[in-house]
Parts: sequence; structure tokens; C-alpha cells
Amino acid sequence: MTASSERFAVSSRKPGKTRWLEELLLCLLLTGFLLPNAEAQQSEKVHRIGLLMSASPAATAPWIDAFRQALRDLGYIEGKNLVFEIRGDNTQSRQVSDFAVELVRLKVDIIVAGGSFAVRAAMKATNKIPIVMRTATDPVRAGFVPSLARPGGNITGVTSVTTKLIGKHLELLAEVFPGVKHVAVLTAQADRARFMATSSYKEMEAAARALGVKLQTLTAHDPDMIDKAFVAMTKERAQALLVTPNPRYVQHGERIISNAAAYRLPAIYYQTIFVENGGLMSYATNNADEYRRAAVYVDKILKGAKPADLPIEQPTKFELVINLKTAKQIGITIPPNVSARADRVIR
Repeated sequence: MTASSERFAVSSRKPGKTRWLEELLLCLLLTGFLLPNAEAQQSEKVHRIGLLMSASPAATAPWIDAFRQALRDLGYIEGKNLVFEIRGDNTQSRQVSDFAVELVRLKVDIIVAGGSFAVRAAMKATNKIPIVMRTATDPVRAGFVPSLARPGGNITGVTSVTTKLIGKHLELLAEVFPGVKHVAVLTAQADRARFMATSSYKEMEAAARALGVKLQTLTAHDPDMIDKAFVAMTKERAQALLVTPNPRYVQHGERIISNAAAYRLPAIYYQTIFVENGGLMSYATNNADEYRRAAVYVDKILKGAKPADLPIEQPTKFELVINLKTAKQIGITIPPNVSARADRVIR
């Protein structure tokens, strides 16, 4: 007889009361009543977050990193209770739409949409999965939501509404270059006439009239068109460049920045990422902060809040960022009063 069978034989010869207690204990163990940590030992719920970017993940990596870190600070650990499905492309709307459909098919818990192309694609793909947006587009004017205070439906998030800053951008160019009389305006809108009919362009026109500045509007949405646009603005003797908001320009930012440097053309941009990568200056919201705010929305929704009940945030702070290395490279001097007002100076 083995040791284990001997132990069983001994226990089986115990008085009936003792044996009854042993059988009860064994039954409780098998049914989990004596395992108070059984529930804690079960796998924690894993949330699947879809990140849908209008530009490539590489181009938007700093913002994605900020979003990831914010979720870590809120207690979400990748691989433990969180999985990311990151999709982004070169701003061809068809591909963004394909990625949105793919995220819906993967049954993600939330789609975080970066950029207006991504927001629109996510909205077309689902009206059930919560969508947290980060966009530079006015979400009401774009038809994403009926109201900022009461977005309704399955979408909420953060908007920087940088199109409303175009007039301010022109004023800054005139302040940095007091003698400027001709400013090139770069837009990726397919319909140039339609762009010039927008309220943001009309705001810029009003600022241009007040400053006595001539505007030259050029359309470019791919590398070849961008190169041709710089040739055209140089032929017309443009003295400065204003780059308007569009996801395509994040994707092709390096092309724009290198052309501006080659033609020694002072330029102002709508996002700080351009200046961090060699552009001259920007006046804009902090995109990394906006993605951190998007993470707060994700946390609230995962804890039971409904997107329809979460008001959309608008920016309250704008940053002036100047790259003095670029200024030196193109041979200009930033006035001391402008440098002193800058929130950040890259040297």
C-alpha cells in the first residue's frame, strides 16, 4: 500500500463525525467557498482601445506616446488590462475608412480618432462604439455633433479649433516681419474656391486688409504639389508662408519644412510638431496635452459614462513656439519682444 493510500485508509477509519467534517471541507474547497481570492485570481478585464489616426502612426508618435502615458497614470497597463489597436495612414480617406471598419470588426471598446478624416471615418463605421475625438476641426460646423455642451450620440472628445487662429497667425507674421506685404497661404483643400469661402479664410482676409498684406492661396496635398506650390510662391515673390490646418500636412511636414528652408521663406504653422521638426514658429494648442485629455475621456467611458453626456472640451491655452536655429538658418532675426512672449524657444 502506498503512503497516499495509507493516509486515505487511516482517514477512512476515523469516527463518523470526523469523516463527515472532512468531506464537508473537501466539498467547500471544490466549490470555491474556501478560496476568498478566487475572484481576484481571475484575469482582469482587458480593454481594447482602437487608435485611428488621420496621419501615419510614425508622424503622430509623440501624441500617441502622450496618450499611452496618460492612460498608464490612470491605472491602465498595456498587456495587463489594456490592448491598443493602432491604425493610421497617409491621409487617403479611403484607407482611413477601411481602418475604421477594421477596428469595428475587432470589437474595440472605444475608438480614439485623431484628425477630422479619422473622426468622419469612425462615425461612418459605427454609431454604437464610443468615439473619443481629437480634432482641429470645429465639430459642430463639420457635422460631427449637434452641440459642444451636449454632443449626443456616441461621440465626444477634444477640439483645438485651430482654423479660427488663422487671422492670429497672419498678425504674428506681420509682427515678426514688419515689412511683409505678400504672404503665401498653403491649403490641402481639394476645392480652392470652397476653402476661400470659409469663415476662417474670411477672417484671414479681414486681417490681411487691416495689415495691408496680399494673400496668395495655393492648393497642395501631396509631395509633388507641395514642391510646385513653393516654386509658384517664389515666382510671385511671397515673403512669408502661412500653413493652414490639414492632416495631410502632418504627414508631409518634412517636405514643407525642407522647402521653406531651401527657399529661405519664414513660415508659421498650426501645430508645434512642425517647429519641433525644424519649422520656424507656431501658435497653437498643445497636441500632446489634448491627447492626454482624450485619455481622461476614455477612462470615464470605460467606467460607465456615456459619450452623449460628456461635453466636448475646447482649448483655453495657446502656445507660441519659435525655433531660433531655423531663424538663423534662413537668415532672419526674431524681434526681442516676440521672443520674450514665446512660451517655448528652441535654440
